Amino acid sequence: MSGGIISPSLSDIPCYSAAEIARDRALLDGKIVHAVAGKAWDDIARGSAYGTKSVLSITPEEIDRHPLIKDAGLLEERLGWKLSCLSSVNCRYGAVKIVGANALNRQLGLPRSRSTIVLMDKFTLLPLCLLDGTDISAARTASYATLVLERLLAPRRDVSVFLFGAGPIAEKIILALDRCHGERVREVLIRSRTVDSAIRLARSLGETVTFDIMPARDNRDLGRCDFVITASNAKAPVFEASEIGDATVLHLGGDETPPAHLERALRCGRVLCDDVAMVSRCGSQSLALHFSRKGTTLEQLGSVLGIRPITAIMDPSEIGQEKPVHITCVGLPMLDLYVAAHVYETLSGITNDSAGEATVAEATH
Repeated sequence: MSGGIISPSLSDIPCYSAAEIARDRALLDGKIVHAVAGKAWDDIARGSAYGTKSVLSITPEEIDRHPLIKDAGLLEERLGWKLSCLSSVNCRYGAVKIVGANALNRQLGLPRSRSTIVLMDKFTLLPLCLLDGTDISAARTASYATLVLERLLAPRRDVSVFLFGAGPIAEKIILALDRCHGERVREVLIRSRTVDSAIRLARSLGETVTFDIMPARDNRDLGRCDFVITASNAKAPVFEASEIGDATVLHLGGDETPPAHLERALRCGRVLCDDVAMVSRCGSQSLALHFSRKGTTLEQLGSVLGIRPITAIMDPSEIGQEKPVHITCVGLPMLDLYVAAHVYETLSGITNDSAGEATVAEATH
């Protein structure tokens, strides 16, 4: 065939494994990913990057019948069985991320969640590469934390962070906070389902970051913290509304925030989402569940109650002085796209547009 586009076979498409991506330590450096995500947020605001997310879950009957998951009710975390598909495009690329998650994978010695990303040319939709997306997902999720601290806690130089979770996302969050805002963070307290996992994470990163990292056995110090991040797979709220002060809460997990705290934020503070419709339709996080349990939906009532997109924090004056601020993030497909494109271009030696190059170049210094 001459004069046309020849579709490559799968054997011709480069595949980047988790090991290859991890080999270049700077590839998913928190400061670089923060800059890449910043470009994504700019394009999202302009409408040149957009996407959608779908989540498929198995039925309760299948859970009851399956021998592997017959003891799901005994788990200390959510089973969280889901098959998610995140699709997005920008001016140059398209991407699809497939996520498979199941907490009982841990009993088989497997990760709870794995991601695979197909990066494509936008207009032809021909695949350009296949990437292990697990670390990419964790790195782009961590960029929410660096964005929120940058925008909402900008004047502070001694921020105390309370982090629920001690898994891969929690690790990426700590490293990203250090790379982007190390001089402004005084301490990070880690609380996990087990004290041992919190201790292990604190020890593994203690000599890597510039601030203090301490495992927390309870929520005793939660009330004095400025920034609370939930990045666990808990199946019930991880704190009581009475335990927390006016901290900014970044909700990245499942049903982790108590209704009373959400009601307070709706009544006298600010509630934000990375995407109201996606959070509502996903229906697995505390904010969406708060509405569905009342027989309505976040999507129906969000605008009426003043729930804003996270892009409002790009101009902190839009948020005002109302406290507490609660931010629920479902994980936008567009962030996966931009980070995946950055990985692809870096590993394959492709030169992107000058604006993108400048952004990443600045982040490396």
